[in-house]
Amino acid sequence: EEFPSAELNIEGYPTDDFLARAESVSPSQITLVPDDPSQSTSDHGWDFYALHNMLAPIVERLSRSGIRTALFANADPEGVAWAADTGCDRLELYTGPYASSYDDPETACRELELLSETAVTAFEKDMDVNAGHDLTVDNLPQLIKEIPQLAEVSIGHGLTADALIYGLDKSLKRYLHACGHDV
Repeated sequence: EEFPSAELNIEGYPTDDFLARAESVSPSQITLVPDDPSQSTSDHGWDFYALHNMLAPIVERLSRSGIRTALFANADPEGVAWAADTGCDRLELYTGPYASSYDDPETACRELELLSETAVTAFEKDMDVNAGHDLTVDNLPQLIKEIPQLAEVSIGHGLTADALIYGLDKSLKRYLHACGHDV
């Protein structure tokens, strides 16, 4: 393998077809999102209380296949217990509200605090935490500072847009630097 330490993470809504296709390639992780399969991007996390009974058997199925499962989550510390009860390995925090508050520092601070509280609650439940949605080289440093133990961040769109301006090599370095890695 060219990249032996790289992981494959597949993200989508857990239809039977999606799960079968995803399982057939044995990814390291499947991130389950609550959006309609025809929706172009996620805009909210799961309602863990209402959908617990739907999610738990799916998480168990993926776990039996040796696949780590992350559930897309709103910044909501109270929902974490219901998410943890599904047996998932990780939460992926939906960072859209934080990212969209770039021109309102007060709102950004509130959103960041809520993300942090949710992450702390997840860590207390022995779950790892990912984060993703509209993350950029400008908003990543504060997120990483607030939640330094993030397992991973999803930055595909921002990285691609950045690469159109700076080129892929320089953009990768910019994002690694924004995440606190020496490059």
